[in-house]
Order: sequence, then structure tokens, then C-alpha cells
Amino acid sequence: MQSIFRPGTGRSRVVAAMLITLFALTMVWAPATRAITVQEEDELAREFMKVVLRHYNIVRDPLVADYLDRIGRRLLKTLPPQPFEYHFYMLEDPSYNAFATPAGHIFINSGLVAALTTEDQLAGIIGHEIAHVVCRHISQKIERSKKISAVTLAGAVAGILLGSAGAGEAAGALTMGSLAAGQSLSLSYSRDDERQADQLGLKNLSKAGYRGEGLLEGLRTIRSRQWYGTEQIPTYLLTHPGIEERMAYIDNWIHHEPQPPPRPVDPQFERFHTWVSAMYVDPALAEQRYANAVAKNPEDPMAHYGYALALNRNGNAGQALAHLRQALAKRPLEPYFLKDLGRIYFETGRYEEALRVLQGVVASGAAPPEALFYLGRTQFEMGREQEAVRNFDVVVARHPDYVEARYFLGQSLGRVGRLPEAHYHIGLYHWALRDQKNARFHLERALEGIDSDMRREQIRGILKQISGPKPDGKETKSKAAPLPDGFNSDAWKRR
Repeated sequence: MQSIFRPGTGRSRVVAAMLITLFALTMVWAPATRAITVQEEDELAREFMKVVLRHYNIVRDPLVADYLDRIGRRLLKTLPPQPFEYHFYMLEDPSYNAFATPAGHIFINSGLVAALTTEDQLAGIIGHEIAHVVCRHISQKIERSKKISAVTLAGAVAGILLGSAGAGEAAGALTMGSLAAGQSLSLSYSRDDERQADQLGLKNLSKAGYRGEGLLEGLRTIRSRQWYGTEQIPTYLLTHPGIEERMAYIDNWIHHEPQPPPRPVDPQFERFHTWVSAMYVDPALAEQRYANAVAKNPEDPMAHYGYALALNRNGNAGQALAHLRQALAKRPLEPYFLKDLGRIYFETGRYEEALRVLQGVVASGAAPPEALFYLGRTQFEMGREQEAVRNFDVVVARHPDYVEARYFLGQSLGRVGRLPEAHYHIGLYHWALRDQKNARFHLERALEGIDSDMRREQIRGILKQISGPKPDGKETKSKAAPLPDGFNSDAWKRR
């Protein structure tokens, strides 16, 4: 790989060696810093999530969520037991950003995901953010500001890490909170934080079988965006300082540490990256991107697949189907191609064709969750509600965050006369979307007839959180309430 130092100069290697030595000494001699407790960090993370959900769509697409979780879990296996349960999310936002909140919530923006080109790059960015959590960089800074409420601190952290939507509100909370506590706050990452996160992140990347080169390439991609103009400087560069120093250190580390062998192209990454690039970036830009890809390489099935997704998203189902068939001509058994072929048939009212395609991909045993979802929806439209119930049941059991599946499960259960269960699932759907009025309506009716003690207890818990006692004994809606266990998807992006 090409070094960021000029080749042929001994000085470049000497400077790089001095940098890596300096960074190592910085970490050895860095003074120990106390952090807030794990319980306090969890509380802050819950408040932070409320801020995120007010301003962003968290993509709860099973393909996206499962893939990010797979990379995250692979990296976490290289670490000792952690005090938090880590969660990995993609925000639907075009800016180049990634960040970690207290208590192990890792975020990466769809714009950055689409710009990266390999799993090593994606893993490099995620691994760096995991390292920030392991080192508890934000929680150490918050320890010095404990007099400020968790709500205000959450807004302050959001203002720094999110950097775009919601930053004004969060910055105001930061200022007012600082004044109220009689102290100033400094919650952004320092250069020392970045050095420590890079050191730990690179070590864990290597243990997990990823190449450090991926992190370097990811940082180059982020840095390249700043040359478009000051208004387009990636928020990552504003929250993660010292990128040139970091790149010099990483480049030298790569040349001095043994690296895992290059990874072959992973079909799972191809699917994930194509799906994100076609479905979660600007529709016009997505269509142009894949039109160019097809023109450049007309034999590439993934180019045709991405073009089909973008065309259908822009209302051109006819051409989308044509390009899906070209993709299938190259990979006739690819379950994701078949799933989207069935999905487009369903969306255009061609139910018999949708049924045949989706039944085939489900029978193959390699069905993506959306194949079962659209098979259920097709069966529902064709009056085969009992079959639809069975398929939606499977999807919801495997993917509790797939709230659209829960909604249509409720609809199907209602059609077959299982009303308490129907009200239960539709109630949870509205609860996930923070529609407390409709959630309460359906959950109260579910409580009247549902025969599962576990579900009855769950419903009572939710209803208690929706309404709380006033001083006069009357009930009022609470301002916020957490989701039920295992059901954490109020920001599901409906397409």
C-alpha cells in the first residue's frame, strides 16, 4: 500500500517511528481518570437515545441491523467481558459520521457506510468507536460534570457527537447546564483519546482478522470529503481530532505489525453495501450511481441489482424488474435478488407471481426476513390469512424490531378472529412508534382477553408507563417510557 509519507526518504520512517513511540508512551503514562458508574452511564445512554430518536431515523432494516451486529460481535469477541450490552445502529443521514455513546451504543451514518468500499474499512471505523467505549472516554469527562442532570448531559453529548440535526438544541442545553452547575464542560474527544482508541482498535481489528489498512482507508475516505467546501466538512472530523496524526500513526503501525491475509470479497458485504447505497442515500444519486456502475460493468450482477433497487425506489418498476432479471441471469439462486423480485411483484399487484417467487426462496432455506414478510403480505392480500399468520409469527419471533411485520401480524390475526392477540401486536406496533394513544387503546383491549400471563404482565407494565398518577389521583400520560424487553425499534424507517 502507498504510505502517506513521501517514498524514498529515511526521514519519513524516522518521524513515523518517533510518532508511534510517542503515542505508546502517552498511553503508558496517561494519568488514570475516574469515570461515572456503569449505572449512571446506562441512565445517560437512555436519555441520549431520546435525543437521537427526536432527530434521526435509526434504520431497523433486518439486513442492515444484522450485518452491523455481526461485525460488532466479531470485534467484541477480542475483548474481555464488558459491563455493557453493546448495540450497533445505522442512522439515515448523508453526512460522514460515526460515534459511540456511553454504555455501548455505536452509530454510523448511512452516508459514510455508502462511501466505504470494504468490510475492513467498516470494521475499522466500528472498532475505533468500540475502543472509545471500552476506554470510557466520554464517561470520564462526564465524571467532572456530575452536578449537571442526565437529561442536560445527554443533550450536550448529542450536540457534540451528532454535529448536525439537533445540534442547536443540544448546544443550548450544554450552555445552560454549564451555567447552572457553575462550571464549564469539555466533552469532545481529545487527541489523546483518539490515540488510545486507535491503539486499542487496531489491536482488536487484527485479533478479529481485519486489516489495519481498512481503518486507514476509511479515514482517507472521510478526509476526502472536506475538500468539497466548509459546509460539507464531515462531522467525524469535527468530533475526532488530529486525523493527520492518526493516519501517520496507523500507516506506520501497518508497516511494523503483522497483518492478517487480505480478505476475499464477501458476498454478505456486497449485499449489505449495495442495499444501503441504493436504499438509504438520495434516490436520484442512488439511481445515477448504479446507472454508471451498469454502464461501466454490464456483466456485474450487483450493479444490476443496485440499479433495480434504485429504479424501483424512484417509481420505475418495469425497468427495475428488467435489471433484476439480468442480475438473476448471472446468479439465478441468489436469495436477495429473488426476494426483491417477489417484493416488486407484490408492490405492483402481481400477487400470483409474487407468491410463486417468494415461496420458492423461502423453501430454499436461505430466505432473508423480508422474503417471509412479503410472502405473508402476499398471502394476506390473497385471503390466505392463516398462512400469513404463520409467516409473520416467524419473522416477529426472529426479529422483534421488525415492527411492520408485527403490525401485519396483528392485521392477519384480526382477520382470523384472534382479536386479543391482534390488539396485542398492533398495540406494540404503536408503542414502538411512540403513538401512546393508539398503543393504549389496543393494549387495553388485548388485556381484556389475552390468556398469556407473561403477556398480561408485559401489557400492564406498558400501560403503567403510558399513564402515571397525578397528585390529585387522576392519570396523565408520561413524557417518555422505555420499550418492552427485546423490542427496541421506534425509529424503524418505513419505506
